[in-house]
Amino acid sequence: MFLLTTWKCINRTLGKEALLLTAILLSACSDGSRDEKVTTDAVTVDNGVQVQLNGSGASFPFPIYAKWFRDFSRSETGVQVNYQPKGSSAGIQDFIAGVVDFAASDAAMTEREIAEVTQGVVLLPVTAGEVVLAYNLEGVDELKLPRDVYPEIFLGKIDHWQDPRIIAANPNVVLPDSAITVVTRADASGTSYVFSGHLSAINDNFQSAVGQSTTPNWPGGANFVSAPKNDGIAAEVRQTPGAIGYVNYGVAKLTDLPVARLENKVGNFVSPGPAAGGAALANAQFSAGTLPGNNAPNLIAWVPDPTGNNAYPIVSFTWLLVYVDQDNDKAAAMRRLVDYVLSDEAQAEANALGYIPLPQNVREKVREAAQYIK
Repeated sequence: MFLLTTWKCINRTLGKEALLLTAILLSACSDGSRDEKVTTDAVTVDNGVQVQLNGSGASFPFPIYAKWFRDFSRSETGVQVNYQPKGSSAGIQDFIAGVVDFAASDAAMTEREIAEVTQGVVLLPVTAGEVVLAYNLEGVDELKLPRDVYPEIFLGKIDHWQDPRIIAANPNVVLPDSAITVVTRADASGTSYVFSGHLSAINDNFQSAVGQSTTPNWPGGANFVSAPKNDGIAAEVRQTPGAIGYVNYGVAKLTDLPVARLENKVGNFVSPGPAAGGAALANAQFSAGTLPGNNAPNLIAWVPDPTGNNAYPIVSFTWLLVYVDQDNDKAAAMRRLVDYVLSDEAQAEANALGYIPLPQNVREKVREAAQYIK
Protein backbone atom coordinates (compact mmCIF):
# COMPACT_ATOMS: atom_id res chain seq x y z
CA MET A 1 0.00 0.00 0.00
CA PHE A 2 1.40 3.36 -0.99
CA LEU A 3 1.32 6.16 1.57
CA LEU A 4 2.18 9.59 0.24
CA THR A 5 2.85 12.53 2.53
CA THR A 6 0.69 15.57 2.87
CA TRP A 7 2.03 18.42 4.91
CA LYS A 8 0.40 18.54 8.36
CA CYS A 9 1.42 22.08 9.17
CA ILE A 10 0.23 23.45 5.85
CA ASN A 11 -3.13 21.75 6.14
CA ARG A 12 -3.66 23.20 9.61
CA THR A 13 -2.64 26.76 8.77
CA LEU A 14 -3.99 27.22 5.25
CA GLY A 15 -6.94 24.85 5.21
CA LYS A 16 -8.80 24.00 2.01
CA GLU A 17 -6.42 25.85 -0.31
CA ALA A 18 -3.42 23.86 0.91
CA LEU A 19 -5.38 20.63 0.67
CA LEU A 20 -6.12 21.49 -2.96
CA LEU A 21 -2.43 22.08 -3.67
CA THR A 22 -1.47 18.86 -1.94
CA ALA A 23 -4.02 16.97 -4.01
CA ILE A 24 -2.48 18.40 -7.18
CA LEU A 25 0.97 17.27 -6.06
CA LEU A 26 -0.34 13.82 -5.21
CA SER A 27 -2.02 13.53 -8.60
CA ALA A 28 1.17 14.53 -10.39
CA CYS A 29 3.19 11.91 -8.53
CA SER A 30 0.61 9.14 -8.82
CA ASP A 31 0.43 6.42 -11.45
CA GLY A 32 -3.28 5.97 -10.83
CA SER A 33 -3.12 2.59 -9.09
CA ARG A 34 -6.08 1.75 -6.86
CA ASP A 35 -4.03 0.72 -3.82
CA GLU A 36 -2.87 4.26 -3.03
CA LYS A 37 -4.14 6.38 -0.18
CA VAL A 38 -3.19 9.69 1.39
CA THR A 39 -1.79 9.94 4.90
CA THR A 40 0.09 12.65 6.79
CA ASP A 41 3.16 10.77 7.89
CA ALA A 42 5.59 9.56 5.20
CA VAL A 43 6.32 8.41 1.69
CA THR A 44 6.40 4.63 1.98
CA VAL A 45 5.42 1.37 0.33
CA ASP A 46 4.64 -1.75 2.40
CA ASN A 47 6.24 -4.61 0.48
CA GLY A 48 7.21 -7.08 3.20
CA VAL A 49 9.75 -4.68 4.62
CA GLN A 50 13.07 -5.98 5.91
CA VAL A 51 15.10 -2.76 5.64
CA GLN A 52 13.54 0.61 6.39
CA LEU A 53 15.20 3.89 5.41
CA ASN A 54 13.76 6.89 7.23
CA GLY A 55 14.58 10.40 6.01
CA SER A 56 13.51 14.00 6.47
CA GLY A 57 14.36 17.43 5.17
CA ALA A 58 13.90 19.68 2.17
CA SER A 59 10.46 20.36 0.73
CA PHE A 60 12.06 21.82 -2.43
CA PRO A 61 12.65 18.35 -4.02
CA PHE A 62 9.66 16.62 -2.43
CA PRO A 63 7.59 16.06 -5.61
CA ILE A 64 10.41 14.19 -7.33
CA TYR A 65 11.58 12.45 -4.15
CA ALA A 66 8.02 11.20 -3.59
CA LYS A 67 8.00 9.66 -7.07
CA TRP A 68 11.49 8.21 -6.81
CA PHE A 69 11.16 6.78 -3.30
CA ARG A 70 7.80 5.21 -4.11
CA ASP A 71 9.03 3.59 -7.32
CA PHE A 72 12.25 2.35 -5.68
CA SER A 73 10.34 0.87 -2.74
CA ARG A 74 8.01 -0.94 -5.13
CA SER A 75 10.87 -2.35 -7.18
CA GLU A 76 13.09 -3.36 -4.24
CA THR A 77 11.50 -6.24 -2.37
CA GLY A 78 12.00 -5.84 1.35
CA VAL A 79 13.11 -2.17 1.27
CA GLN A 80 10.87 0.66 2.45
CA VAL A 81 11.75 4.37 2.13
CA ASN A 82 9.99 6.94 4.34
CA TYR A 83 10.51 10.66 3.84
CA GLN A 84 9.05 13.67 5.67
CA PRO A 85 9.43 17.09 3.94
CA LYS A 86 10.03 19.13 7.11
CA GLY A 87 12.41 21.70 5.57
CA SER A 88 16.17 21.62 5.07
CA SER A 89 17.15 22.93 8.50
CA ALA A 90 14.88 20.49 10.31
CA GLY A 91 16.29 17.64 8.23
CA ILE A 92 19.86 18.61 9.08
CA GLN A 93 19.01 18.71 12.79
CA ASP A 94 17.38 15.27 12.56
CA PHE A 95 20.47 13.99 10.77
CA ILE A 96 22.89 15.41 13.35
CA ALA A 97 20.75 13.96 16.14
CA GLY A 98 20.85 10.53 14.49
CA VAL A 99 17.07 10.06 14.42
CA VAL A 100 16.95 9.41 10.65
CA ASP A 101 18.89 7.23 8.22
CA PHE A 102 19.32 10.06 5.72
CA ALA A 103 18.29 13.67 5.24
CA ALA A 104 17.89 16.15 2.42
CA SER A 105 18.93 19.79 2.17
CA ASP A 106 19.01 22.54 -0.42
CA ALA A 107 21.51 24.38 1.80
CA ALA A 108 23.94 21.43 1.86
CA MET A 109 25.70 21.50 5.27
CA THR A 110 28.18 23.86 6.89
CA GLU A 111 31.57 22.64 8.10
CA ARG A 112 30.34 23.06 11.68
CA GLU A 113 27.29 20.91 11.00
CA ILE A 114 29.38 18.27 9.23
CA ALA A 115 31.74 18.14 12.23
CA GLU A 116 28.79 17.30 14.49
CA VAL A 117 28.02 14.07 12.61
CA THR A 118 30.11 11.46 14.43
CA GLN A 119 29.37 8.73 11.85
CA GLY A 120 30.73 10.88 9.01
CA VAL A 121 28.65 12.24 6.16
CA VAL A 122 28.49 12.04 2.37
CA LEU A 123 26.65 14.85 0.55
CA LEU A 124 25.17 13.70 -2.74
CA PRO A 125 23.59 16.12 -5.25
CA VAL A 126 20.95 13.91 -6.87
CA THR A 127 18.77 16.51 -8.53
CA ALA A 128 18.64 20.24 -9.15
CA GLY A 129 15.99 22.88 -9.53
CA GLU A 130 15.15 26.51 -10.02
CA VAL A 131 13.73 28.99 -7.53
CA VAL A 132 11.01 31.00 -9.24
CA LEU A 133 8.90 34.04 -8.42
CA ALA A 134 5.26 32.94 -8.57
CA TYR A 135 2.67 35.71 -8.70
CA ASN A 136 -1.08 36.35 -8.64
CA LEU A 137 -2.05 39.16 -11.03
CA GLU A 138 -5.37 38.79 -12.79
CA GLY A 139 -5.00 38.93 -16.57
CA VAL A 140 -1.17 39.02 -16.47
CA ASP A 141 0.11 35.92 -18.21
CA GLU A 142 3.66 37.18 -18.68
CA LEU A 143 5.65 39.33 -16.27
CA LYS A 144 9.25 40.49 -16.69
CA LEU A 145 11.25 41.50 -13.63
CA PRO A 146 14.65 43.20 -14.10
CA ARG A 147 17.52 42.23 -11.82
CA ASP A 148 17.52 45.69 -10.22
CA VAL A 149 13.80 45.33 -9.43
CA TYR A 150 13.06 41.96 -7.84
CA PRO A 151 15.66 42.32 -5.04
CA GLU A 152 14.08 45.68 -4.21
CA ILE A 153 10.65 44.00 -3.99
CA PHE A 154 12.02 41.63 -1.36
CA LEU A 155 13.64 44.56 0.45
CA GLY A 156 10.27 46.30 0.61
CA LYS A 157 11.61 49.21 -1.46
CA ILE A 158 9.28 48.50 -4.38
CA ASP A 159 5.82 47.88 -2.98
CA HIS A 160 3.36 48.71 -5.79
CA TRP A 161 2.70 46.91 -9.06
CA GLN A 162 2.59 50.19 -10.99
CA ASP A 163 6.10 51.14 -9.94
CA PRO A 164 7.72 52.88 -12.95
CA ARG A 165 10.49 50.28 -13.20
CA ILE A 166 8.03 47.39 -13.42
CA ILE A 167 5.91 49.29 -15.97
CA ALA A 168 8.99 50.07 -18.07
CA ALA A 169 9.91 46.37 -18.26
CA ASN A 170 6.33 45.42 -19.20
CA PRO A 171 5.09 48.12 -21.61
CA ASN A 172 2.29 46.01 -23.10
CA VAL A 173 1.00 44.61 -19.81
CA VAL A 174 -1.88 46.10 -17.83
CA LEU A 175 -0.57 45.99 -14.26
CA PRO A 176 -3.01 46.43 -11.36
CA ASP A 177 -3.13 49.62 -9.35
CA SER A 178 -2.47 47.71 -6.15
CA ALA A 179 0.13 47.04 -3.50
CA ILE A 180 2.54 44.11 -3.76
CA THR A 181 2.09 41.41 -1.12
CA VAL A 182 5.44 39.67 -0.59
CA VAL A 183 5.24 36.07 0.62
CA THR A 184 8.31 34.60 2.35
CA ARG A 185 9.09 31.40 4.23
CA ALA A 186 8.00 31.09 7.84
CA ASP A 187 10.37 28.18 8.55
CA ALA A 188 14.11 27.67 8.18
CA SER A 189 14.58 26.73 4.55
CA GLY A 190 17.15 25.71 1.98
CA THR A 191 15.01 27.40 -0.65
CA SER A 192 15.39 30.64 1.31
CA TYR A 193 19.15 30.02 1.48
CA VAL A 194 19.42 29.66 -2.30
CA PHE A 195 17.12 32.60 -3.02
CA SER A 196 18.69 34.99 -0.51
CA GLY A 197 22.14 33.93 -1.73
CA HIS A 198 21.24 34.95 -5.27
CA LEU A 199 19.75 38.27 -4.15
CA SER A 200 22.89 38.95 -2.09
CA ALA A 201 25.09 38.19 -5.10
CA ILE A 202 23.34 40.70 -7.37
CA ASN A 203 22.33 43.48 -4.97
CA ASP A 204 24.64 45.11 -2.42
CA ASN A 205 21.73 46.63 -0.52
CA PHE A 206 20.19 43.21 -0.04
CA GLN A 207 23.53 41.76 1.02
CA SER A 208 24.01 44.36 3.73
CA ALA A 209 20.39 44.54 4.93
CA VAL A 210 19.37 40.86 4.79
CA GLY A 211 22.16 38.61 3.51
CA GLN A 212 22.15 34.89 2.78
CA SER A 213 20.48 32.67 5.34
CA THR A 214 18.09 29.78 5.80
CA THR A 215 16.09 32.23 7.94
CA PRO A 216 16.54 35.66 6.29
CA ASN A 217 15.55 38.67 8.34
CA TRP A 218 12.98 39.94 5.87
CA PRO A 219 11.66 43.51 6.24
CA GLY A 220 8.78 43.77 8.67
CA GLY A 221 6.51 45.85 6.46
CA ALA A 222 2.76 45.40 6.42
CA ASN A 223 2.94 44.02 2.88
CA PHE A 224 5.12 41.06 3.97
CA VAL A 225 3.46 37.79 5.01
CA SER A 226 4.94 34.35 5.60
CA ALA A 227 3.95 30.73 5.10
CA PRO A 228 5.67 27.42 5.87
CA LYS A 229 7.32 25.32 3.17
CA ASN A 230 7.19 25.62 -0.60
CA ASP A 231 3.56 24.58 -0.93
CA GLY A 232 2.59 26.98 1.83
CA ILE A 233 3.98 29.91 -0.13
CA ALA A 234 2.29 28.61 -3.28
CA ALA A 235 -1.05 28.42 -1.44
CA GLU A 236 -0.66 31.93 0.00
CA VAL A 237 0.18 33.40 -3.41
CA ARG A 238 -2.74 31.62 -5.04
CA GLN A 239 -5.26 32.98 -2.55
CA THR A 240 -3.86 36.54 -2.35
CA PRO A 241 -4.42 38.90 -5.32
CA GLY A 242 -1.32 41.00 -5.92
CA ALA A 243 0.99 38.52 -4.21
CA ILE A 244 4.45 37.35 -5.22
CA GLY A 245 6.55 34.67 -3.53
CA TYR A 246 9.53 32.40 -4.12
CA VAL A 247 9.06 28.66 -4.60
CA ASN A 248 10.63 25.69 -6.28
CA TYR A 249 9.72 25.62 -9.98
CA GLY A 250 8.34 22.10 -9.60
CA VAL A 251 5.73 23.27 -7.07
CA ALA A 252 4.79 26.27 -9.25
CA LYS A 253 4.46 24.02 -12.27
CA LEU A 254 2.40 21.35 -10.55
CA THR A 255 0.08 23.95 -9.00
CA ASP A 256 -0.21 25.93 -12.26
CA LEU A 257 1.01 29.24 -10.85
CA PRO A 258 2.43 31.79 -13.33
CA VAL A 259 6.07 32.68 -12.77
CA ALA A 260 8.05 35.75 -13.74
CA ARG A 261 10.70 35.92 -16.43
CA LEU A 262 13.84 37.16 -14.68
CA GLU A 263 16.69 39.19 -16.14
CA ASN A 264 19.92 37.22 -16.00
CA LYS A 265 23.51 38.36 -15.69
CA VAL A 266 23.91 39.18 -19.39
CA GLY A 267 20.64 41.14 -19.53
CA ASN A 268 18.28 38.59 -21.06
CA PHE A 269 14.84 37.85 -19.60
CA VAL A 270 14.64 34.09 -19.13
CA SER A 271 11.82 31.75 -18.15
CA PRO A 272 12.62 28.72 -15.97
CA GLY A 273 12.75 25.29 -17.49
CA PRO A 274 15.13 22.37 -18.05
CA ALA A 275 17.12 24.07 -20.81
CA ALA A 276 17.55 27.36 -18.91
CA GLY A 277 18.31 25.52 -15.69
CA GLY A 278 20.81 23.25 -17.40
CA ALA A 279 22.54 26.26 -18.93
CA ALA A 280 22.89 27.73 -15.43
CA LEU A 281 24.24 24.49 -13.93
CA ALA A 282 26.94 24.43 -16.59
CA ASN A 283 28.60 27.13 -14.47
CA ALA A 284 28.93 24.84 -11.43
CA GLN A 285 32.48 24.03 -10.33
CA PHE A 286 33.07 21.20 -7.84
CA SER A 287 35.99 21.25 -5.43
CA ALA A 288 38.86 18.84 -5.92
CA GLY A 289 39.01 18.36 -2.14
CA THR A 290 37.21 16.15 0.35
CA LEU A 291 34.62 16.79 3.03
CA PRO A 292 35.88 17.62 6.54
CA GLY A 293 36.52 14.55 8.66
CA ASN A 294 36.57 11.88 5.92
CA ASN A 295 37.78 11.10 2.43
CA ALA A 296 34.44 11.49 0.66
CA PRO A 297 34.58 13.94 -2.27
CA ASN A 298 33.26 17.43 -1.63
CA LEU A 299 30.29 17.75 -3.98
CA ILE A 300 29.03 21.08 -2.65
CA ALA A 301 28.85 23.64 -5.46
CA TRP A 302 26.88 26.88 -5.78
CA VAL A 303 25.89 28.97 -8.79
CA PRO A 304 24.61 32.23 -7.23
CA ASP A 305 24.64 34.30 -10.44
CA PRO A 306 25.23 32.13 -13.52
CA THR A 307 26.56 33.46 -16.79
CA GLY A 308 25.31 32.44 -20.20
CA ASN A 309 22.81 33.99 -22.60
CA ASN A 310 20.08 31.45 -21.83
CA ALA A 311 20.87 30.73 -18.18
CA TYR A 312 18.05 31.09 -15.65
CA PRO A 313 19.48 33.14 -12.78
CA ILE A 314 18.38 31.19 -9.66
CA VAL A 315 19.36 27.53 -9.70
CA SER A 316 20.76 25.04 -7.22
CA PHE A 317 21.59 21.42 -6.64
CA THR A 318 19.84 19.76 -3.73
CA TRP A 319 21.62 17.13 -1.65
CA LEU A 320 20.96 13.84 0.06
CA LEU A 321 22.84 13.64 3.37
CA VAL A 322 23.96 10.09 4.14
CA TYR A 323 26.04 8.62 6.97
CA VAL A 324 29.43 7.14 6.06
CA ASP A 325 29.23 4.50 8.82
CA GLN A 326 25.92 2.73 9.39
CA ASP A 327 24.20 -0.64 9.56
CA ASN A 328 25.43 -2.86 6.72
CA ASP A 329 21.99 -3.70 5.38
CA LYS A 330 20.89 -0.06 5.45
CA ALA A 331 24.14 1.02 3.79
CA ALA A 332 23.61 -1.48 0.97
CA ALA A 333 19.99 -0.36 0.52
CA MET A 334 21.05 3.30 0.54
CA ARG A 335 23.66 2.67 -2.18
CA ARG A 336 21.00 0.96 -4.29
CA LEU A 337 18.62 3.89 -3.75
CA VAL A 338 21.29 6.36 -4.89
CA ASP A 339 22.04 4.21 -7.93
CA TYR A 340 18.33 4.18 -8.78
CA VAL A 341 17.80 7.96 -8.55
CA LEU A 342 20.85 8.49 -10.78
CA SER A 343 19.54 6.08 -13.43
CA ASP A 344 18.44 7.29 -16.85
CA GLU A 345 14.89 6.18 -16.00
CA ALA A 346 14.69 8.25 -12.82
CA GLN A 347 16.49 11.32 -14.15
CA ALA A 348 14.21 11.34 -17.21
CA GLU A 349 11.29 12.07 -14.87
CA ALA A 350 12.82 15.38 -13.77
CA ASN A 351 11.43 17.51 -16.61
CA ALA A 352 7.79 16.60 -16.03
CA LEU A 353 8.04 17.47 -12.34
CA GLY A 354 9.91 20.75 -12.84
CA TYR A 355 13.49 19.67 -12.04
CA ILE A 356 16.74 19.56 -13.98
CA PRO A 357 18.23 16.21 -15.04
CA LEU A 358 21.82 15.90 -13.83
CA PRO A 359 24.54 15.84 -16.48
CA GLN A 360 26.25 12.46 -16.86
CA ASN A 361 29.57 13.77 -15.51
CA VAL A 362 27.86 14.90 -12.30
CA ARG A 363 26.09 11.56 -11.95
CA GLU A 364 29.44 9.78 -12.16
CA LYS A 365 30.85 11.98 -9.39
CA VAL A 366 27.86 11.12 -7.21
CA ARG A 367 28.18 7.39 -7.91
CA GLU A 368 31.82 7.51 -6.85
CA ALA A 369 30.99 9.42 -3.67
CA ALA A 370 28.21 6.95 -2.81
CA GLN A 371 30.80 4.17 -2.50
CA TYR A 372 31.91 5.80 0.77
CA ILE A 373 28.61 4.70 2.34
CA LYS A 374 29.59 1.63 4.36
